[in-house]
Amino acid sequence: MPNGMHLQDKVKVLRALYFMEVTNLVVVLPAVLAFFALSLHLINRMVRLRNLNLPPGRLGWPIVGETFEFMRAMLEDNVLRFIQERAEKYDSRVFKTSMFGDPIIVFCGPAGNKFLFSNENKNVQVWWPSSVKKLLRLSLVTKVGDEAKMVRRLLMNFLNAETLRNYLPKMDRIAQRHIDKHWKGKEQVFVYSILKLYTFELACCLFLSIEDSDQIAKLSLKFDEFLKGMIGFPLNIPGTRFHRSMKAADAIRKEIKIILKKRKVDLEEKRASPTQDLLSHMLVTSDPSGRFMPEMEIIDNILLLLFAGHDTSRSVLSSLMKYLGQLPQVYEHVLKEQLEISQVKEAGQLLQWEDVQKMKYSWNVASEVMRLCPPVSGAYREATTDFTYADYNIPKGWKLHWITGSSHKDPTLFSNPETFDASRFEGAGPTPFSFVPFGGGPRMCLGQEFARLEILVFMHNIVKRFKWELVIPDEKLKYDPMLEPVKGLGIRLQASSY
Repeated sequence: MPNGMHLQDKVKVLRALYFMEVTNLVVVLPAVLAFFALSLHLINRMVRLRNLNLPPGRLGWPIVGETFEFMRAMLEDNVLRFIQERAEKYDSRVFKTSMFGDPIIVFCGPAGNKFLFSNENKNVQVWWPSSVKKLLRLSLVTKVGDEAKMVRRLLMNFLNAETLRNYLPKMDRIAQRHIDKHWKGKEQVFVYSILKLYTFELACCLFLSIEDSDQIAKLSLKFDEFLKGMIGFPLNIPGTRFHRSMKAADAIRKEIKIILKKRKVDLEEKRASPTQDLLSHMLVTSDPSGRFMPEMEIIDNILLLLFAGHDTSRSVLSSLMKYLGQLPQVYEHVLKEQLEISQVKEAGQLLQWEDVQKMKYSWNVASEVMRLCPPVSGAYREATTDFTYADYNIPKGWKLHWITGSSHKDPTLFSNPETFDASRFEGAGPTPFSFVPFGGGPRMCLGQEFARLEILVFMHNIVKRFKWELVIPDEKLKYDPMLEPVKGLGIRLQASSY
């Protein structure tokens, strides 16, 4: 200190320096301790993992892992090859990889499917990459445990066969109107884009009672943007897919909120029916404790079901049109079954529940299409406890993945697995847990019955009106994120004489 300072001033400076050091210690010490605690945790975790018998495999680059290889496989419809190469190299039952910033264990075949489906809410629970969770927010996709069960029960009260059978004539009318407007009189159409108009209109009508074609078209365009950012890194930066997807999701929510607000008033004033659609059902139905779903949760679940209710069905119907165009004998058999149904009905009479129950061969054909071309490549779970599988240790918190193709194309389960054969689904059908286009267990796809009706109603109407041939017979497919034809599946139409 300067020699000219008074003793009192020196004391003040020393006191200030002391308090400065103490303050720095108070601020810095917790950070230092936290750093050492985190380091110790990571070291202990590494030591623990090193001592575990983890499934064999490759984790790839830090954070990135094998994400880019997996995404490329999806875009080239090589997801099954991605899985098979690693299953053959490491273990055909289970192996490890890393994607979307997390270590992931891939379960293969019926045994893997059975284990994951039957252990829901025991050893595993649903998990999705953060991009999905950020886009679908409060919807059923992000719910687990008892909360998921309550939401699922509420939605299933509308999406079960008993309720949906009442909407079947309406679905038939929408299919007929769609074909008259978008297929009739055309020499050539692109199936993938035109089918979205049908599946999205159907979902909008049954879920929200939207029938205005301009409003449906605008919402449909927003969904195109929304879907493209579903699987990938959630970089919410202008110019990225995910940013555009988030903006589209917000715009869709805004539209649904406007409809919801008006519907609440209409229900109160008896201008709307509690049973007219899914939105009304969700607004008037409480859980067993008397709790009604909050508005934002309703909006997020409607968003989820609009997405799931149209895009997967569009994928299946596109693949179905592809195979019916390639296999005339299958087309003729489907046509015969549908004509037998039509010929005993009065002119103009719409489809009824008993008619759909007669479409057994047609549904076998659709099932074989889903075996060969599942619309979704698989789904995810998370280990909620430490457990063992196939003599390997699966650590709590690790992500788990099952792939539809790992069992759908297994020659030990389906002879000549690349050959189209609808008879595989006759009688008892495939081995349990080998055919899983809708998943299984407590998290089985909510919309399975809705999709079945949507597909069969369209099949019934389209085969009676047209025959067709493929513009590109060997057109490639890709997952982005649903399975879709790379060139849109162009077909040449020929009006049927029936």
